[in-house]
Amino acid sequence: QVRLVESGGGLVQAKGSLRLSCAVSGRPGGRYAVAWFRQASGKEREFVAAISWSGGSTYYADSVKGRFTISREHVKNTVSLQMNSLKPEDTAVYYCAATTVLSGSVYFTRSDDYGYWGQGTQVTVSS
Repeated sequence: QVRLVESGGGLVQAKGSLRLSCAVSGRPGGRYAVAWFRQASGKEREFVAAISWSGGSTYYADSVKGRFTISREHVKNTVSLQMNSLKPEDTAVYYCAATTVLSGSVYFTRSDDYGYWGQGTQVTVSS
C-alpha cells in the first residue's frame, strides 16, 4: 500500500509562488512514478506534471510549462511542485498521484494510470 500526503497549498496573489509537497510512503524497495493533477470547481481533473522514479524524466501540461517545476528527493521520499507566476486560472485542488513502475524512466499523464492518490490540497490564486 502506498500513502500520499500533500501539503503546501494556500492563498496567494497572482504572479506569486507556492511550493506543494507530496510525502510518499510505501513498501521498501518500491519504485513509483508520481504526478500532480488538479481539479477546479465544476471542471474535470486535469494533468499538471509528472516525474519518473529516477527523476530524470519530467513532463508538463502546456498550461504550466515554464512556470511549474516538478522534482523529487528520494532521501526524503517527497515529490515537490514549485509553482511560479501563478494565475487565477491555476486555482484548484491539487492532487498527488503515484503508480508502481519497473523502469526508472517512465511516467504517465493519464489519471487512469495512477492507482494511489492523496487527499488533495487547495490552491487559490487571487487576481
